[in-house]
Amino acid sequence: MPKPIASLSLDLDNQWSYMKNHGAEGWEDHPSYFEIIVPHILNLLEELKLKITFFVVGQDAVYDHNKPYIRLLAESGHNIANHSFKHETFLHLYSREELIEEINKSHEIIKAVSGKEPIGFRGPGFSWNETLMEILAENGYTYDASTFPTSIGPLARMYYFRTANLTKEEKKERKDLFGKFSDAFRKLKPHFWKLQGDRRLLEIPVTTMPLFRTPIHMTYLMYLSSISIRLMLFYLNCAVYLCRLTGTRPSFLLHPLDLIGGDKVKGLDSFPGMNISSTQKQIIFKKVMSVLKKHFRLVTMEEHASTILRKIKVSVPPQQEL
Repeated sequence: MPKPIASLSLDLDNQWSYMKNHGAEGWEDHPSYFEIIVPHILNLLEELKLKITFFVVGQDAVYDHNKPYIRLLAESGHNIANHSFKHETFLHLYSREELIEEINKSHEIIKAVSGKEPIGFRGPGFSWNETLMEILAENGYTYDASTFPTSIGPLARMYYFRTANLTKEEKKERKDLFGKFSDAFRKLKPHFWKLQGDRRLLEIPVTTMPLFRTPIHMTYLMYLSSISIRLMLFYLNCAVYLCRLTGTRPSFLLHPLDLIGGDKVKGLDSFPGMNISSTQKQIIFKKVMSVLKKHFRLVTMEEHASTILRKIKVSVPPQQEL
């Protein structure tokens, strides 16, 4: 029997976006670590013979010093998707007009620089609303990947607020960051949004552990590995078993800081896991990929979406799990 698929994606959050979200000074100058992180990630993916989807922030594509690295992602055979323009984690508070500008501005600059037209979107910090889905469908997007059906979002937000240097106004803007406890009851498998004008948009949620709805993305696994690599592998294997048992095809999420440590990137020491060396992070990542490859055929988000769309029939009702 052929292996079921699992998709891999990486939110290409740049150094300035981490600084901005943490309330650090100097983010307005948009400092970049692309010259370090992009070759590092591409070499690692090439070694493992993996093609993934990179969610790119439009603001990064504006600067000439970033453009060669964004083009390099596409030239290396990876897919490019839209991760908003300003990378603000409160898109759900935007007006319709602001959302249209945010999506279109990012779409056009990413397309111009990479040569690839984005067909997928993920909101920063898993921020989204139904108006966003309407606009994505109107603009011809194939899928969204912004939902994160987990119960620990508020706990992550508490930790974030405790460690970040944010004003009261900034905390208010981010009061829904990482979601609510009720998000644990959202659909875990891909499904369609029912939209105006008989439109539908495919939603591919970031996968969490079936039944328990705890995260299984690389950032969480990296955290567990800091306690015990054996614990991390046991947890991952439990998640894989439950995914296979429930017929869940994982959408596995990465972030740049999952693959590189404070020995190569300076100024981000306050973020979790930066005390783990880049070499050790590569070892842990390879272990995780080995487990996933054993049970799934690893593909891009675009192939994940196209596989679903090829299999469904027009009669499938909106919001039905696929």
